[in-house]
Amino acid sequence: MNRLPWIRSRAELSALVEELGFLPFFRSPIPGFSLAECTPAEYWFQKDVEGPWEWKGPAICAGPLLYGKLFCGKAGFVSRAWVPEFLNWRREGLAFDERYDEGASSYRDRRVMETLAEHPGGLLSRDLKRLCGYDGENKGFDGVMARLQMQTYVCVSNFEYDLDRHGRPYGWGVARYATPEELFGPEITAVTEERDPEDSRDRMFGHLKRLFPEADDRQIHKLLKGG
Repeated sequence: MNRLPWIRSRAELSALVEELGFLPFFRSPIPGFSLAECTPAEYWFQKDVEGPWEWKGPAICAGPLLYGKLFCGKAGFVSRAWVPEFLNWRREGLAFDERYDEGASSYRDRRVMETLAEHPGGLLSRDLKRLCGYDGENKGFDGVMARLQMQTYVCVSNFEYDLDRHGRPYGWGVARYATPEELFGPEITAVTEERDPEDSRDRMFGHLKRLFPEADDRQIHKLLKGG
């Protein structure tokens, strides 16, 4: 399997996602297929050096790119060109309300979706958490958000930083959550009317197999399934 090129800037990260269509942030079922494995060590957690943690927000906005906990419960990117197929497969061809009516989603999931629908532009994670009634406690919230991201009903649209008294950003970026429809437009789900979810999966599988011919079929299926 050919090694991915070294990534040393946000522009190179964006270009690689556009080229490959998919890019897990951390190690994935396919060896070597992650941002973590193709970014030199000097770009991770170094003072005054921007790296993957700083690149991801601008990369999401510039694409735009789908980003969130998408691969085995861990973060990753999907290019705009592949988002329709990815959503069709992960959502099993169902809009969220259809999934909820079938009893396949919880009331907590629905509360998050309704809250996001009431706030165009999305919400910072701390505000979404508060508005959904968690009142400063995290119990259950992370699980709901991870599930909705894996099912692609929710994504991260940016990371925003607190500012110090000099107007300088500091600390860890705070995720802003939105729906893919908010980020890409409602037409992003049109492919659902054209083909079955399994057809979308097969298209993505074939694409990844061409990129990584030495990957085991089970590794690719695990990546696409999500875990």
